[in-house]
Amino acid sequence: MFIAIDDTDSKEGMCTTFLATELIREFTDHSLLDYPRLVRLNPNIPWKTRGNGAVVITLGKGKKQKDHIGNVERDIFIYSGEQSDKKKEDVFKRAKGIVERWSEFDSERTDPGLIVGDKRPPDSFYHEAVKSIVELDRVKQHLKKENYLFKGYQGERGLIGALAALSWRPQDFTYELLTYRRKDDWGRPRDIPKKDVMELDRKLQKAFDSYDHEEEEQSIAPNSPCPVLYGVRGGDPDELKEAIDMIGGERPQRWMTFLTNQGTDDHIQEMSISKTEPWISAKVKGIVRSEPYTIKGGHVFFKMEDKTGKITAAAYEPTKSFREIVKKLMPGDKVELWGGIRDEPKTLNIEKMRVIKLTEKIVKVSNPECSECGKKMSSMGTDAGYRCKRCRTKADEDQAVRKEAERELREGLYEVPVSARRHLSKPLIRDNICRSTSRRSS
Repeated sequence: MFIAIDDTDSKEGMCTTFLATELIREFTDHSLLDYPRLVRLNPNIPWKTRGNGAVVITLGKGKKQKDHIGNVERDIFIYSGEQSDKKKEDVFKRAKGIVERWSEFDSERTDPGLIVGDKRPPDSFYHEAVKSIVELDRVKQHLKKENYLFKGYQGERGLIGALAALSWRPQDFTYELLTYRRKDDWGRPRDIPKKDVMELDRKLQKAFDSYDHEEEEQSIAPNSPCPVLYGVRGGDPDELKEAIDMIGGERPQRWMTFLTNQGTDDHIQEMSISKTEPWISAKVKGIVRSEPYTIKGGHVFFKMEDKTGKITAAAYEPTKSFREIVKKLMPGDKVELWGGIRDEPKTLNIEKMRVIKLTEKIVKVSNPECSECGKKMSSMGTDAGYRCKRCRTKADEDQAVRKEAERELREGLYEVPVSARRHLSKPLIRDNICRSTSRRSS
C-alpha cells in the first residue's frame, strides 16, 4: 500500500517530510517495507513552494525486521514483507486526516495532494515531472482510470507531484537523514555548532554538501521556519546515522532516513540550444561567442552558440567564486553547460560547466618597428594602426609583435559552491564517493 503526498508546505512553514513522519506514526498497525522516499521534481516550476519535493511511504505486512531508519517517539524499522491486509479506504481516510491537520492551507501557493494505492504508475510520469511540466487533467484521468483513492486541495497541483513521486523507480539515488525540532522551537533560530558540521564533513566519507568551504558556513540546516532541524545527505544510510551523535547544540525530537533522487542530475536533458525552452533544465554544448560581462548586482553573462542557435548563459551572484571562473572564458572556447532555462529573458542559469577546449590567447608584446628607421612606432588609437613619429610611415594593427599567452583557465569540470547548489544537481564529488553499487528498480 502506497501513500504519496506533495505540496503540503509553504515558504512560511511546515515540511512535507515532517508530515510523512506523522503518517508513519499514525500507521503503527502497518510495517514500513521501504525507506520513505523524498522525490525532488522540476526545480524550475514557477509555482513551487520551496524545494518541490514529494514523499512516498510504503506500508505492508512485515515479516522480517531489516534496517533501523528513524525514530518518531519510537524506533522505526523497515521490513521484508508482503501486501497490506488493510483496506485501501481505511488507509486513505486516516492519511487524509493527517494531511488536513498539518498542511499549510493558509498559503495561497500551497496545493496539497494525497494519493493512496497498491501499485506504481508508469515511470514516465516521474521522468516528465522532473524534467518538464505535467498537466493536472492527465494525472487525474490516470488516477481515476487505475482506481487510486486521491484528494487534491485548493489548486490540486500536489496530485502531480504525488503521482510523479509514486512512479519513481530509482536508477541512481542517494539518502538524506532529516532531523526535526520540537514544536515549541519552530521559527526560533537553530543552534547548530559550525565546528561540529566541519567535523562531520571531514569524517563522513560518503556524505556530501554538508559544509560550504567557500562561505565557511554549515549547509545542513534550512533557512525557513519549518520543523526541520538539519538534514545530512550521502550515499550510505548507516554512516548518516552517525551525524546525530556528532552534531551538538539543539537536540532533535525525531529523525528519519529518506531514499532520494537528490544529487542525481535526473532533471537534466541533453539537447541542442535550439531545443531549449523555459522551465526545463538542459545540458548544452557550444562555442563561447562573447567576452563575459558583469552587470549590476554582480551577475556574470556570456553568449554561446552551437550549429542550431544561440543562448545567453548566466552565473548569478549567489554562485560566488564560480563567477570568477566564468570571467576567464574567451570567445572561441568550447564548453558544455548544465542548468535551468529562465523565461524572460531566455537565459541558461549555470549549475555546472565543462571546459572542453580552450582557444589560444594571443597578446601584443610590443608595437611594430618602423621600416625606415627601426624605431618603435606609436599607436594612432584603438584598431587605427601605428605611425612613426620621425618618418611618418604607417603600419597596420596586425603588424604589432604578438605571442601566445598562457590561459588562467584549465580544461575540466567546474561547479557552483554548495550554498548555490540545487537539490537535484549532482556534485562532482559523487563520482568518487557515492557511486551506487546496485540499482533499484521498484
